Amino acid sequence: MDKAKPVRSSYLACLGRRELKSRPAVSKSASGELYRMGGDRDHITRSVVQARVKMEFFMFAGRLTQATLRTLDWLAAKTLSPEDTPAHQRTGQRGEEDAYFHLRRRGYTIIARNYRSPHHRGELDLVGWDRDVLCFIEVKTRTKRDVKPAEAAVDRDKQRELSLVARDFLRQMPPSCEWRFDVLAVYYDRGHSRPSFELFQNAFSASYNRGFADST
Repeated sequence: MDKAKPVRSSYLACLGRRELKSRPAVSKSASGELYRMGGDRDHITRSVVQARVKMEFFMFAGRLTQATLRTLDWLAAKTLSPEDTPAHQRTGQRGEEDAYFHLRRRGYTIIARNYRSPHHRGELDLVGWDRDVLCFIEVKTRTKRDVKPAEAAVDRDKQRELSLVARDFLRQMPPSCEWRFDVLAVYYDRGHSRPSFELFQNAFSASYNRGFADST
């Protein structure tokens, strides 16, 4: 009986070796690929989460900035007399602030506000990039929709004034820069808390000769 035990254990050992041989072996390259795929999946998941957190943070920061500006406007209205801040001026400032955030929501990247040139009168309300195009944006604010629409206020004299200031701004840009003039009409006909917007892209054309501009 004692001699039969080694035979049985030897037989089981043979079966074990056969079972191991019958199992498909996973190569080092395949296991490395599986590990890499798992790592890439984790990396993509982390990147998506980080991008979402950044987007929510910037949206919150934008809302916080807009709320801060509204608070400052309210304080200015309470502390300054009407003689110090005319009604049309307060409406215009509020319109430019709401226009700024509206354009940001549309994807514009604003790089300048109320830009003035030392060589010409007038100012550019907003300057920003719409993808690869540099935009000079004139903001017109109205409290009601009267016979003359807001965008109609940008007449030929105003267009020439804006063109001269924009020409000075373009001196800082490379010659290949694409640009245009946009007009954004802001209406408060439904109350100051519910402005409506009408954006006119490439509202008017203006020629620009860089050689002429550099000589002036």
